[in-house]
Amino acid sequence: MDAKTAAANALEAVLEARPGESILIVTDDVRRDVAQAFADGAIELGLWTRMVVLDTKEDVYRKDVPPHLVEMINAQNQPDIFINTLRGNAQETPFRIRIIKLQTRKGRSRLGHCPGITMDMLTEGALALTKEENAGMQAHAKALIALLQDVESVHVKAPGGSDFTLNVKGRTWFTDTSISWKDMKWMNLPTGEVIIGPVENGMNGRLVCDLAVGGVGPLKKPVTVEVKDGRVQSLSSDDGEAIKIIEEAQATDEMAKHVGEFAFGLNPKARIVEEFLESEKVGNTIHVAFGNNMDYPGVVANNSANHQDFLVDKPTVTVTYADGRERVVMTDGVLGL
Repeated sequence: MDAKTAAANALEAVLEARPGESILIVTDDVRRDVAQAFADGAIELGLWTRMVVLDTKEDVYRKDVPPHLVEMINAQNQPDIFINTLRGNAQETPFRIRIIKLQTRKGRSRLGHCPGITMDMLTEGALALTKEENAGMQAHAKALIALLQDVESVHVKAPGGSDFTLNVKGRTWFTDTSISWKDMKWMNLPTGEVIIGPVENGMNGRLVCDLAVGGVGPLKKPVTVEVKDGRVQSLSSDDGEAIKIIEEAQATDEMAKHVGEFAFGLNPKARIVEEFLESEKVGNTIHVAFGNNMDYPGVVANNSANHQDFLVDKPTVTVTYADGRERVVMTDGVLGL
C-alpha cells in the first residue's frame, strides 16, 4: 500500500481526523520518512499540519522533552491531533512516557503514538489497512469487549509453557482500534489490541515469552518470567542479551517489576518484526506488560517510569465471570467470537 494512503487511513479511520483540524507530528530524524507520510496524508485530508524533527545520536538516549517542544505542546490552541513517530529503544521509554503525559494532560487532543514505527509497517505491515479492514478490526474488538464484561479473572496456558492467572476484578477493558471520545485515551499506531490493566498484585504463575519482548525484538530463545502477587520474582533464558535488556528495564523502579497490562492481538496484517510496536498486534497471541498503566481508563495503579511487553504464542485463555461462570475465549490463539 502507498505510505501516504495508509497514514491517511489511520488518521481518518482510527483517530477520526476531519478537514479543518490541526495536527502536530513529532518525529526523530531517523523516522522522518514515516513522519512525512503522515504529514502528506494529513494535508490530503485537509488538516492544518506541522512537523517537529528531533535530532538523534546513536547510543545517546533522550530523557527530557526539549523546551521548544514543551512550549508547542502546551500552546493555548493545542493541536487536535498529535502523532509521535519515534525510535523504539527501551532506553527511551521514560522519555516517551513524559511526552505522552504532556500531550494528553489537557484531555482534549487525540494522540497516535508510534515508538519504533517503520515505513515498512505502512506499506506492507500492520498499518497497511484499508478503511474497510480497519472497520472490521474495530468490530472484532467491540465484540470481544462485550464478551469480557464482568470478567474477574483470566487464566492463560500456552504450548511454550505459560501457565498464569490475572486478577482483573474492577478493571476496565478497552481497545486501541478506535478513539474513545469519553476518556480520550491515546493509542499506539498501528492498532490492534483489546487491553486491560490487571490488579497490580494479582498475577501469579509462569509466563514463557516465546515470540518477542518490547525493546528486545524477536527472541532467539524463550524468556521465562516467574511472577508472584503481581511482581516478577525471577527471569531466565538462554538468551543472555535479552535478559540483560529486560533486567535493566525492570531496574527502572520498583513498579517496573509489577504487572501493568494484559492484551489480545487482533491485527490481521501484523507481523513478528524487530519493532515490538507491530509484533504486539499479531493475531493468535496475547501479551503481558510489566510497568506503567496510569493512562488506562478506569482504576489503575502502576506508576512506573517504564513499560515492557512480553508476547506469547498460541495461548488458550479462560475467563471467570463475577457469577462464577467460566468461558474459553481463545483456544490455541483462535478467538471464539
